[in-house]
Formats: sequence, structure tokens, C-alpha cells
Amino acid sequence: MKIAVAGGTGTAGRLVVEVLRSRGHAPVVLSRGQGVDLLSGSGLDAALAGAEAVVDVSNVTTMRRSVAVDFFERAGRQLLGAAERAGVGHVVTLSIVGIDRVKNPYYAGKLRQEEIVRGGPVPWTVLRATQFHEFAEQLLDGLPGPIATVPMGRVQPVAVREVAEALADLVVAAPQGMAPEIAGPRVESLVDMARRRIAAGGVRRRPVLPLYLPGGMNSGGLLPTGSGPRGTQTFSDWLVEQRAAGTHA
Repeated sequence: MKIAVAGGTGTAGRLVVEVLRSRGHAPVVLSRGQGVDLLSGSGLDAALAGAEAVVDVSNVTTMRRSVAVDFFERAGRQLLGAAERAGVGHVVTLSIVGIDRVKNPYYAGKLRQEEIVRGGPVPWTVLRATQFHEFAEQLLDGLPGPIATVPMGRVQPVAVREVAEALADLVVAAPQGMAPEIAGPRVESLVDMARRRIAAGGVRRRPVLPLYLPGGMNSGGLLPTGSGPRGTQTFSDWLVEQRAAGTHA
């Protein structure tokens, strides 16, 4: 089965491609490196020719609401338009648990992406996932200064590979709209995750100062609200895996 993967070179996308290929499918990466520009639509029609389904794990790194909304608006419309022209029968989009409960500039873009998918011309499935295990380090990387002020929220982190496997399962099944949310096996304190990530090495050592932010994050807004698939790899397991591999998140 020919399956296009938008954002197939990113953290989740690379694993989606790997899982699909291991299952005997023919994944096609939609990225600028492969001559495809999601924002302009350049190369999309040619890349989607003959594709039966699409997994959208495209992403933009920003904390500006206008940039996030613009990216997901333009990329989403270009991708769905090309998918319709190619006769694609199913689009699966990766989203984030809690984006409708926690105020965040980036989440505004993800909400817009979901709106476009739901109102689009191609049968769809949206999978909301909790934060990846890499989230603590990504957060620390974005915090300058001698002290890391980390929000006091709780998360239920999940392994990227387990999300990739769930996406691979969904894309070959019938479209189902909003799929049950996927999360990791254990609820964690984001502050504790940051401290443990620093202690594991490979990131700059500095004190972590808990930061109270009003809003949904402190009240569990990033946690799943219903039943759904749960991963098996804990954050502790992931830290051990990173140290054993000699790599960092």
C-alpha cells in the first residue's frame, strides 16, 4: 500500500516511515528534501499520485500563535486539496491531547489543523497523543538563563515509537473521525521530569524552579480524559534507554 507521510523526516515522521516499511507498505516522504513544499503545494500532486492514504505528522517549531495558525492552515489545505485530487481515501492526522483545554500559542495552530481536517473533502481520522518523552528536554532547550523555570503541570508521556505504531494501525483501517486518545502508562510531574532529565546527563545542569501558570495545565488539562490505548514504556524506561544508547532526547 502506498502511504504518503507528511513530515516524514521529523521526530515522529521518521518512525512512522520505518514502521510502515517494516509492515510491507510503500511509504512516501513528503518533505522539502524530497521536493515537496506543504505550504506552497509544490510537488504534492506528483508525490501523491497513486497514494491510497496519508499520515500527516507535519510540524513547525514556534511559540507564536500567528505562525502556528498560518502554517497548519496553509499546509492543511494544500495537503487535503492534493489528496482529494489524487483520490486518497484516508488522511490520518496526529494531534495533541488537551489542546482545547490548555491555552498555548502552538496549540491554537493544532486546533486549526483539526478544524481543516474535519471540514475537508477526504475521509479522516485524528489521533490525539500526549507529550512525548522528549518533551522535558525540548522544554529545557527552550529556556535560557541559569535557572530553568518549568511549569508545574502533569503529563502522561508516551514513547514516540508507540505513537508511530498506532498511526500505522489507523491509516490502514477505516476512517473513524476522532480516535481514542493515546497516552503513556504513567502520569508524571513535568518539573520532576525536567530534573530527572538533567540528572541523566547530556543537558545543561542548572536548578529547576517550579512555575505556576494559571489555566488548564495545572488542573490536568494535558491528561487524557477517557479510555484509549496506553503505551508501555515509562519515562524512567526511556531515560535508561537513552543512556544505554549513548544518545540524548
